[in-house]
Amino acid sequence: MIQKENRLLRTGILGCGPIAQFAHFEACQKARNVELYALCDAAPDLLSRMSTIWQPVKSFSDYDQMLADPELECVIIATSDAFHLAAARKAVDAGKHVLVEKPVGTSLPACYALQDLAVRKDVKVQVGHMKRFDPGILHAHRFLREKVGQVLSYSGWYMDSTHRYTVTDNVQPLPVLSSRALKPGFDEKADKTRYYLLAHGSHLLDTAHYLAGEIGSIETRLVHRFGAWCWSMHVDFKNGAVGHLNLTVPYRGDWNEGFTVSGEYGSVEGKTYNPWYFRGSEVKCFLDKTATYEQVLGADAHFYRLQLEGLADTILQGSPQIGTDMAEGILNIKAMLAVQQSVRDKKRVYLDTIQEGEL
Repeated sequence: MIQKENRLLRTGILGCGPIAQFAHFEACQKARNVELYALCDAAPDLLSRMSTIWQPVKSFSDYDQMLADPELECVIIATSDAFHLAAARKAVDAGKHVLVEKPVGTSLPACYALQDLAVRKDVKVQVGHMKRFDPGILHAHRFLREKVGQVLSYSGWYMDSTHRYTVTDNVQPLPVLSSRALKPGFDEKADKTRYYLLAHGSHLLDTAHYLAGEIGSIETRLVHRFGAWCWSMHVDFKNGAVGHLNLTVPYRGDWNEGFTVSGEYGSVEGKTYNPWYFRGSEVKCFLDKTATYEQVLGADAHFYRLQLEGLADTILQGSPQIGTDMAEGILNIKAMLAVQQSVRDKKRVYLDTIQEGEL
């Protein structure tokens, strides 16, 4: 049974579409320290149906009205990517904490402005890189920081299968859609090079940052053949480590994601599964002085619930923020901009030289 704590973070969800239905409604329902306080969607039929199912305290068809509610403390932004930044800015301006689906935005100057606003309003903004809450990846992060010493090299790969929708259509419920849903004025998936980098490359880059350290520079080649894209990224980390990242979409095979880290006193190997299995990564951590491996089962792997609980702990108890904060979200955008610029200019790009840009 779910044991709710006495103090719950009163949370609203903006957007009742697929990602909310697949992840965020259940995360709020199951989180030990969160109350699903409000839902908001511009489509009245969708809002009515989701409110009936999930039973929030309040429902709103107008976002400004939801933000004006003094009891609301936090907003999960689960809209189309194009609406993320504007919706996050409105919430922060209203003094609400924010968990925003990645990417937080595509304009670097606008993201800096949001970061500055969050500091002035004294609210937390967390970007939805939920893989940081995969118990295997979290264990690898702690092992690397506490036992491995300096990192020598990092290899990471993210290969989204041609068969992923066959899998997810079986694993997930069919989403409830509405013809009255608010949509961007353009097809976000039309430019596959941009879409795949934002949707998948952002995860690959954030995990590399989380495990190996801040990225200093990137040199990338992009190959597009037979309906598949492959980014081959050579990375230098600021701590002196080197790395290689491979993003392939779609991959002719099963979902293939993982990483290896070579360090001073040990190493880490990880295999990550399709996230909709809610199965923790299989991670083997090797300590050289004892010649032994350690591995966590990671049975509790509802990444979306865990990231929400983590943010709620940060807000309510002052716990350290494990998730991707706004500063790291900006570094993630810089890394994607570096990938784009390197492909275009055929040279290595240093993240510190990127001060503006639009993905």
